[in-house]
Amino acid sequence: MTSDAPPAPAAAALAAAPTDAVVGHRTGGVLGERVMPWRAAPRRWWRDLAGCLAWGSVLVVVALWVGHGGAQGLDGAAGWTTGLGRLAGLLASDLMLLQVFLMARVPFVERSYGQDELARRHRLVGFASFDLLLAHVALIVVGYALTDRRDVLREAWHLVLTYPGMLLATAGFACLVMVVVTSVRAARRRLRYESWHLLHLYAYLGTGIALPHQIWTGADFVATPWARAYWWSVYAISLGSVLVWRVGVPVLRTVRHRLVVTRVDVEAPGVVSVHVGGRDLQRLPVRAGQFLQWRFLDGPGWTRAHPYSLSAQPTVDGLRITVKDLGDGSGRLASLRPGTRVVVEGPYGRLTEEVRTRRRVTLLSAGVGVTPLRALLEDLDQGPGDVTLVYRSRGPQDVLFRDELDRLQQTHGARVVHVHGPRVTARSSWMPQQAAHLTDAEGLLQIVPDVAEHDVYVCGGPEWAEAAAQAARDAGVPARNVHLERFAW
Repeated sequence: MTSDAPPAPAAAALAAAPTDAVVGHRTGGVLGERVMPWRAAPRRWWRDLAGCLAWGSVLVVVALWVGHGGAQGLDGAAGWTTGLGRLAGLLASDLMLLQVFLMARVPFVERSYGQDELARRHRLVGFASFDLLLAHVALIVVGYALTDRRDVLREAWHLVLTYPGMLLATAGFACLVMVVVTSVRAARRRLRYESWHLLHLYAYLGTGIALPHQIWTGADFVATPWARAYWWSVYAISLGSVLVWRVGVPVLRTVRHRLVVTRVDVEAPGVVSVHVGGRDLQRLPVRAGQFLQWRFLDGPGWTRAHPYSLSAQPTVDGLRITVKDLGDGSGRLASLRPGTRVVVEGPYGRLTEEVRTRRRVTLLSAGVGVTPLRALLEDLDQGPGDVTLVYRSRGPQDVLFRDELDRLQQTHGARVVHVHGPRVTARSSWMPQQAAHLTDAEGLLQIVPDVAEHDVYVCGGPEWAEAAAQAARDAGVPARNVHLERFAW
């Protein structure tokens, strides 16, 4: 491995390099501005509560089905098929609403799980609900066909044309099919993020227009006051959460803070930093390591939000993001003019000091993934040598924030190790090719010998980040102390 540090016989010598830096960075950041006030950490039991409520909703649905005589109706082929079809439909509806709630950006849920974990669960719940929906459609059609003694196709046509709300339900089903098909990884890779995101919004439409069918023909939905109370409540909570946290709060913060672009700096070819100012920013609950969904009101394309992490400690005077031109709308940021209005959603993410449990910290970054960790390096409470940033790049010419990182070493007591060179090609690895003779864990231990006693934060490309996180675990870091958020969509 190569490094920008002075020559040493082994990378382990870097870890032992002394520092006489002073600490006391809470009075201001490297950019010389006043830092944000502290924010309270999330309660540890919030995650358990959210999980219990999710599983509890599934149990309630089954209990309501049994209470309405669902189990007693399982008599004969038609009864079994129709009864299980109704249960599948109820569970599909419940999971679909849970899926909507998971991505409604509810603060206590988002801060307990983190956006990457919520996105993973959202995906799993989404595919489970769709599988149950397919089972519901198939079982109900077959069950009714057995009862009415019609063939399956004629029965399906009869249901769609004659049952109340079924035309709307069919249209909603078509919307959900489109969303699921475009969410398969092979299809997503062929779509631009903006196109995929627009298509994904049809899930809300599909869920919404299926409601009349459930109310008009779903006996299990309206059979008892308890059933009506439950279903109207979960619909109100799920859709209300979207309206509040995805629409209402962003609009309120936009009006309150009046964010505008103050300047744009070129950091490297294809990489720019956008500085944003506003009023009352001390009331914006954002921390270093988090990201926001950004919309710049500069012309066509402003409706599409993009997730960008803060690249500097947030201050009461402004925020900064640093973005690489990846061809997905990020290239237009270089042409932003001072005074351009900004709309944000968030903040989101748990890559902050809130999840820290140990005094010593290692930050593993690659490429533009250094941005949230550079902000976190500035924000962490630390003494000399407590925090190590390992910055992986192709070469010295690709290093971002070199001067700022040098100053952070001097003012915060941080240790920054630059690792350069093309990546290992024979395996999935976080290391450069010249270190291919080492395992990933051995390479990390050469730089940070006591890493097993650290909290480890990881940010980089998806494959690189997974390899780096696995190296930390293989080096003895408990999984709960490896903090990784995956931003790939």
